[in-house]
Amino acid sequence: MTDETVPSWEEVAHRYGRTIYNFAYRLTGDRDDAYDLSQEVLLRVRKGLRSYRPGSFEGWLWRITRNAFIDETRRRKRRPTVPLPEADRSAAMGTAPSADEALAAVRLDDEIQSALLALPYDFREAVVLCDVVGLTYDEIAETAGVPVGTVRSRIHRGRAMMRERLA
Repeated sequence: MTDETVPSWEEVAHRYGRTIYNFAYRLTGDRDDAYDLSQEVLLRVRKGLRSYRPGSFEGWLWRITRNAFIDETRRRKRRPTVPLPEADRSAAMGTAPSADEALAAVRLDDEIQSALLALPYDFREAVVLCDVVGLTYDEIAETAGVPVGTVRSRIHRGRAMMRERLA
């Protein structure tokens, strides 16, 4: 996407929807939460496109995703919920996974996903943005609002924690 063009909401949903979901799934570790987070991100993008000024579109998009995740985490701390047992969910929702769920499940195995979820949020965010989403260190720094050196440190330490957990 060039820096001068502002895409339509439909273009954003089509081009980035799957990637937003994958990033959300890696942050939340739950397909239902990831779906909800993806929807929230797309709603925020729809509202924000009117005021978006051309620049780093992907950085803007990942910042929205990050902020939506943080907002949801804070909301859940204020209002804890009890999830339905898995047997109740599958009976109510059906057993066939959606295409996005199947894709997300194939990309990282459960052991790696578990190791990712065990990381503190700042390290998890940096590792996911680098290794799953594929952003550069500069783009991650802009998205997270931290210096590039901090990003490098978080990725290095996050990967080390994952190696230790997976060993």
